[in-house]
Amino acid sequence: MSAPAHTLAVHQTEALLFFTLLQLTLIVLAGRLGGVLAQRVGQSPAVGEIIVGILLGPSLFGLLAPDLFQYVFHSTPPAPMQMLSQLGLILLMFQIGLEFDFAHLTERHNRRAVTAIASASMIAPFALGFGFGWFTAPLLSPGVDRLASALFIATAFSITALPILGRIMIEFKLTRLPIGVIAISSAAINDVVGWLLLALVTALTLAEFSAAAFALKVALVGTFFLVWWFAVRPLMKRVIHLTQTSPAPIGEKSGRGKLTHNMLGIVLAGIFISAMTTYQLGIFAIFGGFMMGVILHDEHELIEAWKERIGHFVMVFFLPIFFTYTGLRTHIGSLDSMEAWGWCGLLILLATLGKFGASYLAARWVGMSHHEGKVIGIMMNTRALMELIVINVGFDLGVISQQVFTMLVLMAIFSTVITTPGLRRWLPGMGVAVAGRH
Repeated sequence: MSAPAHTLAVHQTEALLFFTLLQLTLIVLAGRLGGVLAQRVGQSPAVGEIIVGILLGPSLFGLLAPDLFQYVFHSTPPAPMQMLSQLGLILLMFQIGLEFDFAHLTERHNRRAVTAIASASMIAPFALGFGFGWFTAPLLSPGVDRLASALFIATAFSITALPILGRIMIEFKLTRLPIGVIAISSAAINDVVGWLLLALVTALTLAEFSAAAFALKVALVGTFFLVWWFAVRPLMKRVIHLTQTSPAPIGEKSGRGKLTHNMLGIVLAGIFISAMTTYQLGIFAIFGGFMMGVILHDEHELIEAWKERIGHFVMVFFLPIFFTYTGLRTHIGSLDSMEAWGWCGLLILLATLGKFGASYLAARWVGMSHHEGKVIGIMMNTRALMELIVINVGFDLGVISQQVFTMLVLMAIFSTVITTPGLRRWLPGMGVAVAGRH
């Protein structure tokens, strides 16, 4: 009896591996194709990857070839793709944490603008998102906790996608201009506050609004950040420096700025321990990866070495998996009435009004020109990846419905798609040349 059982287990494992590899092949190639096509039309590659991820889901692939869609994505349990998606997200969040450059905030003449824009672009969209979520929850997300739903939508409205915005700014050569410094600094503040807000909202949701349980969660989250900044940060920096200066193992190239096997092992272990810690605190493992990146944001040699050896693999392999995983959960067909599409249009309008409008007004208030205000507004309105992470957390917790999830995905795509055309149109008005203007 044991032999047939063992043979069956082997066949099941092989079948699981086959379908996982089939899905990964399709996802990686489709992600590359989407990125290339997006660049051809003057968009960021991430825009193409997001859209391709949605097209691979039930919205198009499942609609046009339902049997083949079921065969590819539903022949085996989704657990392997979910785990790869989450693992990739942890590594990606570490990479995003590394990209924060707090030195921008030391520029005195930019501080007033950064403070005003960052504050306005958080408060206004949060208020509009909370209002939309609170009043529509009984209609669009019946049966979920009204306050939790409103808080998650408000947080989703407030996020700016720092890594996508950073890449777009590099493409337009804005990183050394004052307006680029102001925008990236404001986006960094938005994201730090947004992640803290998401962590607290998640803790609030999981605590089921018990004041004592929530207070404990907040205390634990605060303790985590303090311990990681004041204890783990100096420890990791010391270990990294010792690894950089110690002789390389046989078969490895030595030298500073290289990500040696030992250093990579230590960094990966640190990321995973940090992720496990935040999981135990109940605020999702991705926050641990993000925080580990933040505490090492000034290790420039490590950052360059990580980007050179690991970063490209994360972006080419793991990022499309997350976009596709999100796409598989996005069903545009769930917006099955004019009323639903009307609510979707209102959501996109309010989200854009909150981010773009508030950022524009704040920029004008601190003395920036009309064109500068529009450029600041369109950049701060970019959501992309960060938005998708937030709404996936909300969807996993069951505080937003399938309909609202789809609406927020469409909002994330819209806010990102309009960024590049907006910059191409408005940058020349403030005297910035745009290469290859369409």
